[in-house]
Amino acid sequence: MGNDVKFFQGFWRHGDQVCGCFSKIGFGQVKRLVSTTACIFFFFLLLTAALVPWIHLPIKQGNLFPQMIFSSRSSIKKHHSRTEYPLNCSDSGLQQKCPNNYPLVFKPNKLSTETCLDYFRWIHHDLQTWKNSGITKDMIERGKSSAELRLVIVKGELYMEKSGHPFQTRDLFTIWGILQLLRFYPGKLPDLDLLFYTGDSTKIKKKDYQGPNARSPPPLFHYCGEEKALDIVFPDWTFWGWAEVSIMPWEQMLSAIKNGSKRTKWEDRVPNAYWKGNPNVSKQRKDLLKCNLSDKYDWNTHLYIQNWAKANEEGFKHSKLEDQCTHRYKIYVEGATWSVSEKYILACDSMTLMIKPRYYDFFSRNLVPMQHYWPIRSTSKCKDLKFAVEWGNNHIDKAQAIGKAGSKLIEEFLTMRNIYDYMFHLLNEYAKLLKFKPTIPLKAKRVCSKTIACSREGLWKEYMEQSMVKSPSDKLPCALPPPYEPQALQAFLNKKEKTIRQVEAWQAEYWNIGRN
Repeated sequence: MGNDVKFFQGFWRHGDQVCGCFSKIGFGQVKRLVSTTACIFFFFLLLTAALVPWIHLPIKQGNLFPQMIFSSRSSIKKHHSRTEYPLNCSDSGLQQKCPNNYPLVFKPNKLSTETCLDYFRWIHHDLQTWKNSGITKDMIERGKSSAELRLVIVKGELYMEKSGHPFQTRDLFTIWGILQLLRFYPGKLPDLDLLFYTGDSTKIKKKDYQGPNARSPPPLFHYCGEEKALDIVFPDWTFWGWAEVSIMPWEQMLSAIKNGSKRTKWEDRVPNAYWKGNPNVSKQRKDLLKCNLSDKYDWNTHLYIQNWAKANEEGFKHSKLEDQCTHRYKIYVEGATWSVSEKYILACDSMTLMIKPRYYDFFSRNLVPMQHYWPIRSTSKCKDLKFAVEWGNNHIDKAQAIGKAGSKLIEEFLTMRNIYDYMFHLLNEYAKLLKFKPTIPLKAKRVCSKTIACSREGLWKEYMEQSMVKSPSDKLPCALPPPYEPQALQAFLNKKEKTIRQVEAWQAEYWNIGRN
């Protein structure tokens, strides 16, 4: 270091001499200015040459300060990138402890927000029952017998109390989805206390809470609803994966279906209606099998029974949803109640032939007949299916347009951001109705992404890793629109009904002509 100091002292001294030499060339004021500028330039050139060997910077690539430039780029990248908090199960001894390194406060980069899509308006409708009375502690206690899960959020942390025997791991992936919502909008959800049912049938029937002496119904979250029930509709578990049947989380599954649908041009697909599923879960599906191709009848359908036990033995190689976009038309029929297959069928961009559903999920009430799907009556499936296929094959452009519109709607409606925004607004509006301060139940235990996922293996863990929210959202949730105005809602429903009646008139005319 002493030699370096002596070197710089000598350098400054010789630098003065060099500048002095240039300044003595008197060619007038302008020339002196030029000479002085040249002197300064030459001085800094020498300084640079002196600095390079002293700090050991490479100059072979023509970059005098490569490390400095690299550092600058790193800081820019860090400024614009989002810090990720991936799943870490390496510290196996701490698997049952929730880490405390995830942000607790939501700090979006983008403050402006957009209005949510129209189907968010149904949130107000589904909570309307408790708008005047609010939700009391007594309602929660009375509803526990109908629920399998009690979920409590206090200060941004999730606590679970489990009862009953949920089917497969629906409960696990439902809890996982709510945990990802808490990671997507950390610290933004208010404290709340809710009940959840993961089965098929709706539980809170309107008829049980009618009359002058009827008590207020308990609020119960569920995957589907119907006109005769008060269940609060919530996104289903498959958005984060259905490990038992090897169906990937929604983002990965949608991408696979979109790629699969590109393998065969629409006009080159099989000109028949396709369905594959388990018929043993409902009368509607068993009745549908009567419409299959036989020696006596050809209803323009190809219907297949899904044997899940055999599919499991084969590793689900012949049950991949992305391989089922081979027909121009695909049939949706409910199972025990509503079916998760609805979104996968619509995503295929084949024209969906929807057998009149009794149940609905959180987004399907905004599907429009002859725009997103073709309506089929449940009382005359075979004839309606045959006519729909005949019509489509004679109006290929229109049938293809319906199929693509249904697929586009699914793609736009069901982004994971929209899923989390819907969950956020539903839970936020629900929390506003609580007439008590949520507290942690004595039998409840805290759960987080780490405690849920690190104890799992195989597809269960893989799907959780794939669907895990690794960083908070960079912007605010969309703005919840107001409820439908009664007249506007009725006009919308009337328009849908009118369209269905028009299709029925076409079908009647077709079969009358056929008989003649």
